[in-house]
Amino acid sequence: MQRHLGQASTTGATAGWYAPLYRRRGTPDPIGGAATLPALNRRHAPRWLGLLAFALLTLPTQPLPAQVHAPALPEATRARLDQAVDTVMARYTLPGIAVGVIEHGQVVYTRTVGERIAGSGQAIDARTLFKIASNSKAMTTALLGRLVDQGKLRWDDPVTKYLPQFQMHDPWVTANMRVADLLTHSSGLPLGGGDLMLWPEPNAFTAADIIHGLRYIAPAYSFRSRYEYDNLLYVVAGAVAAAAGGAPYATLMRREVFAPLGLDRCQVGSWNRDAVGDVAQPHYLKDGRNIPLGEDGAVIPALTSDPAGGIRCDLTDMLQWARNWLVPSHAQLQWLSPVQRDVLQAPHMLIPVSTQRRLRDDTHVMAYGYGWRMADVDGRWMVWHTGTLSGMYSMLALFPDQQGGFVFMINGNGGAAREVLGDVLTKHFTKPADTHDAAWYADALDQANARRVAAAKAPTETPTAVPAGEVAAWTGIYRDPWLGEMSICPQGEAVRLAVVKSPRLAGPIMRLGGRLLVHWADSGVYPDAWLDFQAATGSAPITLRMAKVDPLADFSSDYEDLHFQRIGACPAPTSTSQH
Repeated sequence: MQRHLGQASTTGATAGWYAPLYRRRGTPDPIGGAATLPALNRRHAPRWLGLLAFALLTLPTQPLPAQVHAPALPEATRARLDQAVDTVMARYTLPGIAVGVIEHGQVVYTRTVGERIAGSGQAIDARTLFKIASNSKAMTTALLGRLVDQGKLRWDDPVTKYLPQFQMHDPWVTANMRVADLLTHSSGLPLGGGDLMLWPEPNAFTAADIIHGLRYIAPAYSFRSRYEYDNLLYVVAGAVAAAAGGAPYATLMRREVFAPLGLDRCQVGSWNRDAVGDVAQPHYLKDGRNIPLGEDGAVIPALTSDPAGGIRCDLTDMLQWARNWLVPSHAQLQWLSPVQRDVLQAPHMLIPVSTQRRLRDDTHVMAYGYGWRMADVDGRWMVWHTGTLSGMYSMLALFPDQQGGFVFMINGNGGAAREVLGDVLTKHFTKPADTHDAAWYADALDQANARRVAAAKAPTETPTAVPAGEVAAWTGIYRDPWLGEMSICPQGEAVRLAVVKSPRLAGPIMRLGGRLLVHWADSGVYPDAWLDFQAATGSAPITLRMAKVDPLADFSSDYEDLHFQRIGACPAPTSTSQH
């Protein structure tokens, strides 16, 4: 979930909510070289960024107050937090959750509820590993910041310096794409563009496949002109880190981030489930029951998505990670310099502020840094990110001026739960007198979602099977430039669609309201996709476009970016005989 910036003073008095835009109070000015707020003042940046940089550079700052020990959490506050956790657990039928809160740099509240695997009796505790999903991005940017501190990388370096094979759709963008541009969601890629090469997992796409496939994804807007979230360029950033650091991404992450910070339980790359132990599994909700989704095998493989969203951590390590940003020790400031810390959490690309967020949180400005979102909430400065994978949700939020924050991780269908609990915990820091409880936020969210669903007019009917003969004209082998080959071929009495390199993208062709769709056989894959065929004309082959049946589904199901052409006939069925 995303949040905002508080209102600036019109009197020109002391620095207020806007001061952290430039630097955290008490840290050195980032002067000179590639460390100076790189995306705010470069010649190709939009004009508003330069104006924002000028304003920020002239603001006064105040020293950071000395660290104080957090007072004991009042019993009434603890009870309110417990009630919020209990409410989201019950209302959204979650299998499990782990929550932690930091005040004045100290952990003042932790709570773990539920099971690693529903029905197993294996309780979640502070050492239970969760997929942190896109909260991995901030760890990737911290790794890059380490390489900048070590002189192995510059934020302004062209991506092609490290990956000569890298190409975007536009040659000019290829030539001008800097390492920094990989991190700000302003590349021109459509929202979630190419994510079908990452998810659903497992699949056979490699980082090399993604780097090659990017050249075929048409831009949705001009380079550096606006914010549209993507994941693929963080995979590219991981490959840049590997090239600059001289070791695989997972090796660098363990050596340069996990080990120095004492994140002893965090995992990336390939690891042994049983040797590590205490691992939560994702779930989906069906008929009111939590069903494990794609349970881990004995060996967890390295994932292409690791730099964008593949890291797993427990609550203890996530709280340690958060405190590193809020109250860094001398050793942690040696691990990553104050200059690079500010660069990572400075605003580099504005994010539009919704009317709802403006009214609810008094937000004026929201921005993206390098792996972090940031905004003013009720006049308080907030830096945060969320993580979303099928059956796993997370949120980490920092309030640097208060040396506070929170983190929680869910191993179920927790999108709404994350929004509600995130609101309650955010208001704990930004508006402590707020009396709205989790149930109030949940009711408000239900009302908003009902309006969105009604406006989207997604179909509610059940699709029906289509006999093979009715779609015989469309059968064959198809190819998309970046997703690769897909078959639409008879299988018994039906016709089945199957993507070669993504085996979970497979299912029968069905009909709904006069349109054809593919209904994914794997219950963990959502949403289904409309199939719109275009007949061959002259020398042009049959083509196929796809779209989400549920228009409100996650943007990573980017069917709309696919452009399939029929390249051949289905293979002849093989006959078998018994002797």
